[in-house]
Order: sequence, then structure tokens, then C-alpha cells
Amino acid sequence: MSQATATPGSIASAHTLPSYLDANHLGPWGNYLQQVDRVTPYLGSLARWVETLKRPKRILIVDVPIEMDNGAIAHFEGYRVQHNTSRGPGKGGVRFHQDVTLSEVMALSAWMSVKNAAVNVPYGGAKGGIRVDPKKLSMGELERLTRRYTSEIGIIIGPSKDIPAPDVNTNGQIMAWMMDTYSMNVGETATGVVTGKPVDLGGSLGRNEATGRGVYTVGVEAAHHIGLKIEGARLAVQGFGNVGGTAARLFAEAGARVVAVQDHTGSIYHDGGLDVPALLAHVKETGGVGGFAGADRLDNDAFWGVNCDILIPAALETQITATNAGKIQARLVIEGANGPTTPEADDILHDKGVLVLPDVIANAGGVTVSYFEWVQDFSSFFWSEDEINARLVRIMKDAFAGIWQVAQEHKVSLRTATFIVACTRILHAREMRGLYP
Repeated sequence: MSQATATPGSIASAHTLPSYLDANHLGPWGNYLQQVDRVTPYLGSLARWVETLKRPKRILIVDVPIEMDNGAIAHFEGYRVQHNTSRGPGKGGVRFHQDVTLSEVMALSAWMSVKNAAVNVPYGGAKGGIRVDPKKLSMGELERLTRRYTSEIGIIIGPSKDIPAPDVNTNGQIMAWMMDTYSMNVGETATGVVTGKPVDLGGSLGRNEATGRGVYTVGVEAAHHIGLKIEGARLAVQGFGNVGGTAARLFAEAGARVVAVQDHTGSIYHDGGLDVPALLAHVKETGGVGGFAGADRLDNDAFWGVNCDILIPAALETQITATNAGKIQARLVIEGANGPTTPEADDILHDKGVLVLPDVIANAGGVTVSYFEWVQDFSSFFWSEDEINARLVRIMKDAFAGIWQVAQEHKVSLRTATFIVACTRILHAREMRGLYP
């Protein structure tokens, strides 16, 4: 049974909203609030704490001024949101994107709270971002922006407070600059302040592929439950970076055919299956899938209607909406990105019999190996890549098995089941800790 679709106005009227949000344009935060509403009836006595989930613990908005290469002074808007720290320090990425908003960062921090609790790593949820198109900056400008932003948010981050990581348009180099800036400010090398660093600076083996490997691991588990064979399965992937590219490679190595890929440079299609290693090389060389010689060009809107068994949205949020959800032919949607499916689209896919493997479990491989990196930094003892991958697979499989069982018991979607597991853990911790003072 699908649930009634809520309009932004009705969402706003059902919640006490902070003054800094527009009730008519709640953005991703509105989607998150609907997800919390859907889980509330299953929280039992912990439901009296549920408002905790609807209010971020701390929001820091900073001005990030830098000197540009031409001598001009430019100002950028930066955010760091700590949604919940009941179970441990904040944990979540930093994205550099021209369309970053406070609503988006709030929602991403909340999804991090849920994600960390879902796989039971001892973190709360946090997220950061800067409103900037990094492609328009020189390397020097990008470094100055990163270092100034790190200094501005330095008052609330730290190895035992809040640990940033890479996200959209950030990478190991950005994390190295963040780690160095924080270390200079505190007067000692603090490798544990960020994760996703280069291995030579305390980064973990397996971290770059961790999110995509997690997507593959739980995807295989979910496919098994619905009787979908991976060998010969047709895949469509949106986004072909660390997450989408890694997941596509692992599925292809298992015998699946990647028939369609979309990214910011366009959409491509090959019915017989794309040469994934060649496509990965093309993306590394050119920056996108557009122009790949081994495929036909596909209209961007037509991508959503491609004949496939598995669809992996691994780009940005709000990609599968009420407008295109009806076109999707896949039996299984694995959310590699954060928040790619709106609640309205969730209901449409549910009514079509499509199983949606939600972001809060599907892409949790990244934060799981970030946790491994953090632990290794504290102990200054590092594990082999085989050890890391084996631990990752075990944690992801165990978490998925528990969520699948909850979904069957309550006859709810995997998203609601994940929220039941995670929110119960978060609110139980909140209740045990109590309110101080």
C-alpha cells in the first residue's frame, strides 16, 4: 500500500520548523522529515524522543573569504551541520558544489546519523559544504578555499568531535589540506580529524572503493532475496565516479551487463553491455562518459526508461521523482547516492513492485571504512586491504540481514526498516544518556 503523498505545505504544518527554513521550499530536509514520520509509528516508547531527530544539534554557517589569483577577494558560503552525536562524534562528508544549500546539508547530516546507526558504527551524523563550483577555481584557489573553510569550522571539528570526509567534488587531496590545516592550528599532527586521506598520510587501503563495494555487496544480497541472478543481469548506472564506477566494475566482474550510464556529460547505451574497464579509463582521461566510442548516445530523459534489471543512482539527490519513477523498468534500485529518491517516487516504485535498497544502508560502505581508517589512525596500526574488505563485507551483510528481517516482520519498505533499526539505536542512546542539565 502506498502512503499519501505530502505536499511541502502539509509537511511544514505538521512540524515545528526553524525560522531559517522556507516552509514552502523545504528541499531535501522535507524529504527527510517525511521519512521520519513514516518510521515514528514503529518506535514504541521511544517515540517521545522523536523530535530529537527533527532538529540538528548544531549548525555552523561560515563566510569563507579567499584571495583569487587575479588579486580579487571572493567570499563563499560554507556550512557544517552536526545532526546528532548521541552515539559518538559527528561523521560525514564535505561537498563543494554551486547548488549546496543549508536544507541539503541538514538532510545529508541526518541521513548520516541514520546510516551510521544502521551499520552500528559509533558515530553520529554530520555534513559540510561550500557553495562553489570547484571546476572554476585554480588549484591554488581550491587549496586556499579548503584551508580557510577548515579554519572557520575548526572550532567544532576534531578527532573526537566531528570527523569530515570526501563527498561530491572533494577527494584525498582536499582531505590532506584539511588535516594539515587543522594540525597546524592545534600544534600537532592529527591524522584522525578527517578520513578519506591519501594512504601516505594515514589514509586506509580500500577507502576509495569502499562505497561502491558496499553498494555491490548489499545489492547482491538483495538480488538473492528476490530471485534475481547477477550473471546476465542488465545494469543502468547514474554517476560513474568512485561509487558508480566501482559498483559497475564489480557487478560486471560478476557477470552482469552494464547497458546504460549517465553522468553530467551525457548518457550512453550499448545493449550488449559496455566495456566497463575501457569506460573507466575514458572517464579518467576525459572527466565523463560523454563521447565514449564504445556506445551510442542516449537522450538523458530516456535513460530512466532503459530496459534493465538493476538501476544504481550514484550521482546527486532528488534524481528519481514522481516525474520519472513510472518509467523505471528495473526490479531493483540500489541507491549509491544520498537521497536520490523522493518519497513520492518511493511510493510509485513500491506500487510497481520495484525493490528499493535505500542509501542509508546501500552506500554505508564508505563510512564503514572511514571508521576503520579512524581506528587505524588512533592506534597507528594499519590493516591489509584484504582484511579491510573482509571486515567491510561482513558488516554490510550483517546489517542488511537485520534490516531485511525487520522489513519482513513489519511488512514495510527497506527504507522504513532501516530507519526503524537506526532510529531505535539513536533514540535509545538519547534516552539512556538523558538530558543535561
